[in-house]
Amino acid sequence: MQLTKTGSVPLATLLAAEAMNVLDATITQVAGPAIHADLGGPASAIPWFGAAYTLPFAMLLFTGGRLGDLLGRRRVFLCGVTMFALASLCCALAPGTGVLIGARAVQGMAAALVIPQTFGLIKAMFSGPALAAALGWNGPVVGLSAVSGPLLGALLTDLVSWRAAFLVNVPISLAVLVAGRTLPEDRAEHPVRLDVQGTLLASLGMGLVVYPLLDRWNWALFAAGAAVLVLFGFHQRNRRHPLVEPSLFEHRGFPAALAASTLFFAVMNGLMLVVVLHQQLDEGLGVLASGLTLLPWSGGLAISSWVAGKWLVPRHGSRVAFAGLALLLAGILLALGGTLPIALGIGGLGLGLFTVPFFTAALSVVRPQETGSAAGLLNAVQQVGATLGIAVFGSVFLHGRSVVGAFSLAAVLVVATMVATVLMPRTGAFATPRRP
Repeated sequence: MQLTKTGSVPLATLLAAEAMNVLDATITQVAGPAIHADLGGPASAIPWFGAAYTLPFAMLLFTGGRLGDLLGRRRVFLCGVTMFALASLCCALAPGTGVLIGARAVQGMAAALVIPQTFGLIKAMFSGPALAAALGWNGPVVGLSAVSGPLLGALLTDLVSWRAAFLVNVPISLAVLVAGRTLPEDRAEHPVRLDVQGTLLASLGMGLVVYPLLDRWNWALFAAGAAVLVLFGFHQRNRRHPLVEPSLFEHRGFPAALAASTLFFAVMNGLMLVVVLHQQLDEGLGVLASGLTLLPWSGGLAISSWVAGKWLVPRHGSRVAFAGLALLLAGILLALGGTLPIALGIGGLGLGLFTVPFFTAALSVVRPQETGSAAGLLNAVQQVGATLGIAVFGSVFLHGRSVVGAFSLAAVLVVATMVATVLMPRTGAFATPRRP
C-alpha cells in the first residue's frame, strides 16, 4: 500500500501539523516546574500549563469539525495553523503565569480547528488501500507525538529555555502554511448550520467535569458537568442538524472506539506524568534526566509503529491492536516489579501496535457526511482522556506517593480498554467505509 509522490506531500503537511498540535498537549509535563520557577505565581498553576491547552482543545473539537464541513476543510486548517503560530509566539514571550495560561488556551482553540481537518482531508484525497495506508500513518504520528512531548520539552528546557519549547512551533507552522497550498479544498456535500447551543452545552459540560479533577476534586461541580452532558445528549437527539451526528451511534463499533480512545490515552498520558514526577520528586533527577527516562517508552512506540504499519496490520488488520494492549499490560505489570526501563520499552512497543490500526478501525464505520462530526468527537475524547489521565493519575501519585497504586490503576484501565476494543469494528488489509 504505497502512497504516490503527489499524495505524500499533502499527507506529510497534514501529519506535521497534527504532530505539532498533539505534541504541545504534553510538552509542559516535564518543564512545568522550571516554568513556575521562572514566572512565579502559585504552585497550583503548574497543572494548568497543560490543562489550559487540552481543555479548550477537547471542548471545541466538535465545533472545529463542523466548521470544516461548512467553510471548507483546507481554509479552516490554514486559519488554525496561523492562529497556532501566533499563540505559540505569545507563549514564548509570556511575561507571567496568567499570560502563559491564556496563550495556551488560544493554542488549544487553534488545535481544535486544525486536527479535525486532517481526517477529512485525508479521506478526501485517498481511497481504498491508499486511504488505509494514509490513515495508518495517523496512529503512530499521534502516539509518538504525545509521548515525545515531555522528552522534547525537557531537552529544549535544559539546553536552551522553556520558551524554546513554544518558539519552535513558529517555523514549523510557517512551513506547514507554505506546503498547505498543495492541499485540496473539501467540504461536506450538504453542509448544515453550526449548532451554537450544542457547542455551549458540550463545552460547559466537559469543562465542569474536568475542572474539579484538576483542582480540589469538587464532586458537586463534577456531578453538574455530568448532568449538562446528559442534557447535551438529549439536545442533540431533538436537533435537525446536531453538532454530533446521532447516526454515529447506530453501530456499536464507534461508541466502543470512543471508550477505547478515552481509556487508552488516559493511561498513556497519566503514566508519563507519574514516571516524570517519580523521577523528579522521589529520585531527585533533573529536568533532562527525568525526560530521558521516557526514551524507551517513545522508542518502543516508534519501532513498533513502523513494524506494524509495514508488515503486521496489512496482514492481520485490527487484531494487531489486541497484541498491542497485551504488550502494554505486560509492561505495566513488569513495572510493578521494579524494572522500569525494560517495562517502559515493552509498554512503548504496545502503544505503537495499538495506535496504528486503531484510527483506521474506528473510522471504518463512518459515512462521508459524518466525517467532520466523527473526527471532532474521536479527537475530543482523546484529549478528555489525556486530561483525565493527568488529573487522576497525578492525584493518585501525589496524594500517596504511590507508584504501585498508579501502575495498578493503569493495569485495570488497560483491561477495560481491551473490553471496549472487542466491540470495535474488525478490519483486514484496509477498512471499507459504510455506503451513504
